[in-house]
Amino acid sequence: MDLKAILFDVDGTISETEEAHRAAFNETFRAEGLDWHWDRDIYRRLLSVAGGRERIRFFLDTERPHLPGPKKDAPDDWIARLHQDKTRRFGDKVSGGALTLRSGVERLIREARDDGLRLAIATTTSRVNVDTLLASSMARDAAGSFEVFATGECSQNKKPDPGVYLWALDQLALPPEACIAIEDSVNGLHAAQGAGIPTVIATCPYTDGDDFTGAVAVVDRLGEPDRPFRIINGDARNKTWVDVELLRHWHSPNAGDA
Repeated sequence: MDLKAILFDVDGTISETEEAHRAAFNETFRAEGLDWHWDRDIYRRLLSVAGGRERIRFFLDTERPHLPGPKKDAPDDWIARLHQDKTRRFGDKVSGGALTLRSGVERLIREARDDGLRLAIATTTSRVNVDTLLASSMARDAAGSFEVFATGECSQNKKPDPGVYLWALDQLALPPEACIAIEDSVNGLHAAQGAGIPTVIATCPYTDGDDFTGAVAVVDRLGEPDRPFRIINGDARNKTWVDVELLRHWHSPNAGDA
């Protein structure tokens, strides 16, 4: 089946947002009077848990199981409040121009749109985070190219559950064989695979070196003519940046797994 749509993850894929997320978490913890500090090693481990509230819950359960007061008596409410404050702090960073798009993202979006491909977002982050990021880092015509926004509000379960991808496919009214996903993480790969969507991985600093078995290709970035990608797995067909032609090749059933 011909390629008809590209589904983009957001955090780590469209923009390397994880350091801004980590800083927002740590600022929130300090404001709450907690002695928590998520360094890069801790945060890399926590990224195996999809969703900000879920990461706080996991850390609380595994590293701080004996906190007193409301943290113990009503942990869901407390976690929700913590995460709301963290989301506000993250949004302030994004609005202030702290984040930029990853190499090749805006170019590929324009090329895909000009080629007649449909575009969608498939992420477990919140819609407000997505809107803020796109508005602050992408030209209006490129940001407006996305037809479907499958975000954390669209599925009860986070990646690696395929819920957001299944929701996006339903909104697009397309079968998975007509789509390709671009992800940066193992959870994202498994979510897209669970929905039956061929997946390209563009690794980020927190996922470089992970096992991406089953991806149709793995690169370190989408790349630009003056900033080529490093092909990790897959057939680059002598190309040095990801364009629509290369995505069509990787989407083809006979392109092989990475």
